[in-house]
Amino acid sequence: MSRGRSAGRPVTGWRRLAGASWRAPSDPQFFGAVDIDAAALLAFIDEVRKHTDTHLTMTHLVGRAVAHGLATVPAMRQRLARGREYERESVDVFFIVTTDDGKELTGIKISQADTKSAIAISDELAVRRGAISAGTDEQFGRTKRMLEVVPRPILRAGISLSAWLTSDLNINLPKYGLPRQAFGGAMITSVGMWDVSTAYSPLASYYRVPVLVLVGAVQPRPVAHAGSVMVRPMMTLTATFDHRYVDGYQASQFAAALREYCAHPAKFEPAVAHPHL
Repeated sequence: MSRGRSAGRPVTGWRRLAGASWRAPSDPQFFGAVDIDAAALLAFIDEVRKHTDTHLTMTHLVGRAVAHGLATVPAMRQRLARGREYERESVDVFFIVTTDDGKELTGIKISQADTKSAIAISDELAVRRGAISAGTDEQFGRTKRMLEVVPRPILRAGISLSAWLTSDLNINLPKYGLPRQAFGGAMITSVGMWDVSTAYSPLASYYRVPVLVLVGAVQPRPVAHAGSVMVRPMMTLTATFDHRYVDGYQASQFAAALREYCAHPAKFEPAVAHPHL
């Protein structure tokens, strides 16, 4: 073997999926960012951790804010198929998370996220994430096995077919690892865990969602507040929108709903879930 050359190794995991998914850019995506004063969110997290064992994070709260945004803006709750639009059956949010060992990315859909408290969302994610890491989550196991056994040359076609069946036709095929509307009505992930303040992510064609939100790190920054410049705990949320679903006006309504939740999170949480807040 020549010096500097390597036989390499098979592409696996998300790189295998990405390699079968992407072509030259052509999809109608646009991007946006909002800076959030995170003081109210931090205070809410502190209160929850005082009274519960739940490990509540910014990602959980922003996921709950995204659900509030979907519930507030009817146009964001549509799915498109065969030249028609349909109202989604529920407000579901897909969280991209790492496995417990932090070595692999995975995803978990929280159904009816607009009706659940941030604590309930956090607890549900913890249980599902633990099952995935332990290999006992049947749905994830079926999906992973399917991705591993499909030959790469036909993986792209397989992904398109599965998206057409489960998203466009709204068919549920769980025994094949293909649940209906697998990615819900929006996706969310955090880059703040790596101390990254601002990042953007593309939308893959098979997601079939109007928006993907990234949560940046909370950092002290000088901002204008009440006529003065002061240091505040700020967080940047970035969003990638699919222009087939969303226009600029609807995106601004969605951003306003996110701000509304983040300014007063306890106001939008079920009182029975947080009796001490």
